[in-house]
Amino acid sequence: MALENGEWIMRGLRWDDPLRIRSWQELVSWVDEVGFLPFFKNEIDGFSAEEHVSDLYWWSGDPEQDPWEWRQLIARSGRVAYGKFFAKKAGFISRAWFPHFANWRRGGYDFDSRWDEGLAGIRQKRVMDQFAAKEQLYSFELKRLAGFGKGGEKNFEGTVTDLQMGGYLLTRDFRQRLDKSGRPYGWPISVYATPESLWGYEHVTSAYPSQPARSGELICRQIQAHFPAAAERTLRAVLGWERGGSRP
Repeated sequence: MALENGEWIMRGLRWDDPLRIRSWQELVSWVDEVGFLPFFKNEIDGFSAEEHVSDLYWWSGDPEQDPWEWRQLIARSGRVAYGKFFAKKAGFISRAWFPHFANWRRGGYDFDSRWDEGLAGIRQKRVMDQFAAKEQLYSFELKRLAGFGKGGEKNFEGTVTDLQMGGYLLTRDFRQRLDKSGRPYGWPISVYATPESLWGYEHVTSAYPSQPARSGELICRQIQAHFPAAAERTLRAVLGWERGGSRP
């Protein structure tokens, strides 16, 4: 995605290209194969969903053709993780590879341990505490419960993004608000959850026996196996390497 002359330009494949991804299910299958995939085009050629879908139906609202709608369906399916995992930008991680992502980004710490060691801030603590009582929370609900907003804590969006980058949260769904009669209204809103509530603690932490740096090395090798043009320095930038709990 690029801004040219005040217009957003999407980079995708021709409609008749046999390699074009044609459905959200096909996109999930590809994420399962490659392990990691940013949503939008970045510095590594081909390393995005955007470059492998058609550029014709973005933001059309058509769930059959619109990749923007697909991300909602994919998050809701729970088959792969969706969130701001790549240098604070959105993308997907397969179920199989998420344990290594969590181990690397968390540095081997569950959030409570990170807090006990003084490695997490109070704003992150207030956000994560809310998931002890409820597995999924609308963004506006989480913001209120965690004490952000007028007269309270600042930078809610940044805090939630950092927790996604750290492997502690993901976007589980996009849902409309409900009015007093239980009828949906307005635009779909992000719904956050922990990876553990999606796939279970044992799976998410199954790479903890490995050194976090080792998990980082495996992630790098996996991406480069599918995208060999990804030079290490560029890959570090796209992944947001400095945001991880440990560095390969």
